[in-house]
Amino acid sequence: MTHAATITLRTKGFSDSIDITSRVEDAIRNSSITEGIITIIVIGSTASITTIEYEPALVEDMQQKLQQLIPDDEPSRHSETWGDDNGFSHMRASLMGPGITMPVHKGRLVRGTWQQVVCIDHDNRPRKREIFMQIIGEA
Repeated sequence: MTHAATITLRTKGFSDSIDITSRVEDAIRNSSITEGIITIIVIGSTASITTIEYEPALVEDMQQKLQQLIPDDEPSRHSETWGDDNGFSHMRASLMGPGITMPVHKGRLVRGTWQQVVCIDHDNRPRKREIFMQIIGEA
């Protein structure tokens, strides 16, 4: 059995992080699937889905580390070619990946107590983001 659902978000860009855990859990509940997996992917090439302990200090630490690894003000050939100054966002998203797959057991998302599912938008401007979820398993 399969079930699909989408989430739409408004983001601020520059590695803005949004906790989507409750919306992922809602999709699982609405699917009637009790044993299986859920794949969660953000549509586009400048955002990522990951898990993190979603608390303000750690979110800031993550943003700071991404800025250190791939600075938003460092010139890139992509930005020079297209004039959109968002080459850094493509590289950050590529390193983190567009999505994750997690287990579903007894109708619930398997995760740690402090482990939340997070969308991180790396682009250089606010965006409307679509997240696609596909749940595969048994009812």
